Amino acid sequence: MSNQAFDTHALRRALGNFATGITVVTAQSPEGERIGLTVNSFNSVSLDPPLVLWSLDKRSVDSLDVIRRANHFAVNILAADQLDLSNQFARPHSDKFANIDYREGPGRAPLLEGCAARFHCTLHETVDAGDHWILIGRVLDFDDFGRAPLLYHQGAYSLVLPHPRLQQRPAAAPREPELESRLANNLLYLMLQAVNAYQSAYLPKQQALGLSVSEARVLILLSVLEDGREERLQRESSLPGSEVREALENLEHAGLVAAQEGGGYRLSPVGMERARQYWAMSEQEQAQVFAEFDASQIELFKQILNSIIRRA
Repeated sequence: MSNQAFDTHALRRALGNFATGITVVTAQSPEGERIGLTVNSFNSVSLDPPLVLWSLDKRSVDSLDVIRRANHFAVNILAADQLDLSNQFARPHSDKFANIDYREGPGRAPLLEGCAARFHCTLHETVDAGDHWILIGRVLDFDDFGRAPLLYHQGAYSLVLPHPRLQQRPAAAPREPELESRLANNLLYLMLQAVNAYQSAYLPKQQALGLSVSEARVLILLSVLEDGREERLQRESSLPGSEVREALENLEHAGLVAAQEGGGYRLSPVGMERARQYWAMSEQEQAQVFAEFDASQIELFKQILNSIIRRA
C-alpha cells in the first residue's frame, strides 16, 4: 500500500466499525494529583506476564506526567449503566472526581465503584507511537464483577446482546410417543417450558441495561409499590431476603434508590427514569411474544394465570 495521506475523518469513521468497551483510566501522583480519562483503546497484551495496554494522546502531557510519577494506574471497565460516568471523565472539568464514589488501590490509583471489572496496574513500558503514547501496564490484581459492559460503536454508546443465532435452542431429541403425549397434556410442564422460553429471550435484553435480574426486579417493583419495605419486596419479587437486601444495597449505592426515615425504600428521580426504561422494554417484549393472539385470548390467559396464583 502507498504512503498516501488519509482523510483522518474517514479513517476515524472506518476505525469506528470496530466496537469497543469503554474504560476510565485513573491514577494519582504521590502528591495527590488525580487524573481520570475515558478510554476505549484498552486491550490485552499478554497473560504471562499479565500485560494490558491503552493509548494516550500526546497532547495530554499532564496526564502522562501524573502516571509516570505514580508508576501505577487503574483501568475501570464501565458497566452498561455507567454512561454518565463515561461522559463525566470524557469532558474537561476542574474536578472530575466530584461526587464520585471510589477507593484507592495500588499506587493510590482511584478504583471506581459499580464497574464491570477493574485492573490494578504498574506502568511497565511507554511506547512512542505517532500522535499517541502506548502505555503498557503489568496487572498486579483485578476485580471481576461480571456486569454487562458499556460499548462504543461508530461514535455512539451501545449495549451488548447475545447474537440471535446463539439463542436458537437445539432440536429436542425424539421422545417416545407415550411420553410426548403425556408432556403435551401436562399443564405444569407446559407452563414451566413457556416461562423458560420467555426468559431465554428476554433476560439477556434486560441484563444489557446494566442491572442484575434481582436488581431490575426490585427496581421495577419500587416504581409501583407504595410500601417499599424489604418484607414486601421479598414477597412480591419471589426472591430470597439476602438477594433483596443485596439488590437494595447495590441500587442505593448507584443512586437509584434511597432509604426512607420511616423504613423502606423509594426510587430517586434517576431510579424512576431507569424503571421506565425497564417497563418499556418489558411491554415491548410482551407485545412481540403475544402478537399472534387477540385481546380476548390474552385477557382469558390473564384470568387463568391470576386464578392459579390466587389458589397457590
